[in-house]
Amino acid sequence: MPLADESLKPEVRAYLNRIGYAGVPDGSAETLAELQERHLHAVPYENLDILRGVPLTLDIPHLYDKIVVRRRGGFCFELNALFGWLLRELGYQTTDLFGRFWRDTPNLPPKRRHHVLRAYAGGKPYLCDVGVGGIVPRRPVLLAEGVEQPQGDELYRMERDAYFGWLLCEWRKEAWQRIYSFTEEPQLPIDFITASYWCEHAPESIFRKAPMLAIRTKEGRNTVAGDEFRIFTPQGVDAFVPAQGEAYREALRRYFGIELERD
Repeated sequence: MPLADESLKPEVRAYLNRIGYAGVPDGSAETLAELQERHLHAVPYENLDILRGVPLTLDIPHLYDKIVVRRRGGFCFELNALFGWLLRELGYQTTDLFGRFWRDTPNLPPKRRHHVLRAYAGGKPYLCDVGVGGIVPRRPVLLAEGVEQPQGDELYRMERDAYFGWLLCEWRKEAWQRIYSFTEEPQLPIDFITASYWCEHAPESIFRKAPMLAIRTKEGRNTVAGDEFRIFTPQGVDAFVPAQGEAYREALRRYFGIELERD
């Protein structure tokens, strides 16, 4: 569906088309929420370039080519860098922040290796994040301590810690549990290069061990863990392992919209 606002830069219109947003961006909180939700339904989280030995770059022109033009995905340092660029182009006051990912982390406290965004809409600050492969808020979360914020059958709230700053928490297993934390010290693009390089090259990095893919769908989620594709719907989970070669490429196209370049 074509965009109504032809006054936007062609690159911005193409990005909005990529995520399926066909409205006129107005700087509101509701538009911000729709942008994030549509992004999570259109752009996959994936680490395939890391596994294939394709060097990553966090430069916006390269990210734009990868995610918008070639319709690929990426991980947090790629996805949130480009989404932050989009929000600024649309007039949102947006700041890049560094976070620590707590969920399912065996060694605590975790190192800082997560990129998140703070964006203002309607005079209020929101946590925005399109760069996580697991279940996280599909819509921005208001930065207000202790306020329970339901999103469908998920429930979130923000807490504060004297050392780790803001804590995004989820209600899971009958308790509030940390997903990740972040402080509000503004970061520059160059500040993420070292952490991204570690994720890309360190032998102990989880991103080097196996394929990791995820995308929201109208029915639920599609994910890949190792060799196994998992299609989540209200009816249950369909899990399968496609054969390598063309069958694998077809599964990537069908469930993630990824047309993987041939080696």
